[in-house]
Amino acid sequence: MKTSMKLIGKNILLMSMMVFLFTACAKKVAFLNSAVVPSAEGTISIKKGKNNNYNIDLSVKRLAEPSRLSPPKTMYVVWMETEQSGVQKIGQLDSSTSMFSNMLSSSLKTVSPNKPTAFFITAEDDAEGNYPGTTVVLKTGPID
Repeated sequence: MKTSMKLIGKNILLMSMMVFLFTACAKKVAFLNSAVVPSAEGTISIKKGKNNNYNIDLSVKRLAEPSRLSPPKTMYVVWMETEQSGVQKIGQLDSSTSMFSNMLSSSLKTVSPNKPTAFFITAEDDAEGNYPGTTVVLKTGPID
């Protein structure tokens, strides 16, 4: 009985250490408070992969429908600043609600070969533009 308890304890410790190691390698960055959508909150997890690409996992909640902004917009677009390539568009956010919550939430997962130095989200009328508009909804501070 004592041997099986020791084995269970060691397994729990080993699993805890593995979880810590996997999450410790990812850098988590929070978006700053927004004057445009004050209730919006978001985080970005950045992890450098074995192939030297950066895995980016963005999550935002309580982001108002873009049509409710002043002036109204049609979508949110995520931008990444890098030292190598300047500002890059990395994707469009789709806001959704779940069956259990009417809280708007969005997420975006992507990969980039360039090291990110900051992120920001703009409200746009068109997703085809290669340059961000002036309505910045959320932004991060500089990323080390």
